[in-house]
Amino acid sequence: MLKKLSYTKGEKIMPFFIIFLIIAIAVLAFFFSTYYIVPQGSVAIVERLGKYHKTSTAGLHFCLPLGIDKVAIKLPLRMQQEEMAVETKTKDNVFVVMAIATQYRVSENNVTDAFYKLLRPKAQIQSYIEDALRNAVPKLTLDELFEKKDEIALEVQKQVAEEMSTYGYIIVKTLITRVEPDAEVKQSMNEINAAQRKRMAAQELAEADKIKIVTAAEAEAEKDRLHGVGIANQRKAIVDGLAESVKELKDSNMQLTEESIMSILLVNQYLDSLNNFAKGNNSTIFLPSNPTGIEDIRTQMLSALATDKNK
Repeated sequence: MLKKLSYTKGEKIMPFFIIFLIIAIAVLAFFFSTYYIVPQGSVAIVERLGKYHKTSTAGLHFCLPLGIDKVAIKLPLRMQQEEMAVETKTKDNVFVVMAIATQYRVSENNVTDAFYKLLRPKAQIQSYIEDALRNAVPKLTLDELFEKKDEIALEVQKQVAEEMSTYGYIIVKTLITRVEPDAEVKQSMNEINAAQRKRMAAQELAEADKIKIVTAAEAEAEKDRLHGVGIANQRKAIVDGLAESVKELKDSNMQLTEESIMSILLVNQYLDSLNNFAKGNNSTIFLPSNPTGIEDIRTQMLSALATDKNK
């Protein structure tokens, strides 16, 4: 009887526990539905009975429970980036794939338009960028596209920014990160570039060879000129020395005639020349090689001098 009595008490306690648990859950649900938290760098759009009510900034906020007030969305205000690839054709009929990076964010002053006017903002931005690029790129050749890609990116950014501003989005920056032509076109461009560089290298080498040849010729000419100057100076020194010797012999008390003086100088020059050849250990034969031959040389030189005087 005691066992049956305690079981009956348990059956009476269980319904009260379940009711208490349900009430506790309901109270907690009611409590948690009265507030919401918006993280830093974001805003929350609050709707009341399905209609826009207010925009809440970062922090703790309270609202009406039981679904009367509802946080429709929490929009980030931080800058976002969307990357895409756009295929288009240039003026010289070359198909290229352009890698585009667009940086954008929601305008703090136009949050409601950003949420209620545009359902898929990323797809809309991509559509505007593709349209702008397909209008600008066909006006340029492939080479001009590579040279002016920054200008094209700025033009696209201005055009897309103007369109997206009506939807509450700010286009911060649009970049063309890569221009990729067809593989065959790219290979042809590399071959053309390589050929141009080889031609430039050949021209530079030819110019270097030309400079070497001209420099060598100028050096040889300068060498010959200096050699000629040296010979002329040597001959002048010899003539000056002979003139000085003749003057000294004339001024001496030996009463020598010009013919005697010339004979003395010739014999002296002849002996000096023989001495120089002997020191040089060469096999050159100085003609006439016998001492009596100097007389013939002297006679010929005196005759030549006499002829010049008569003229």
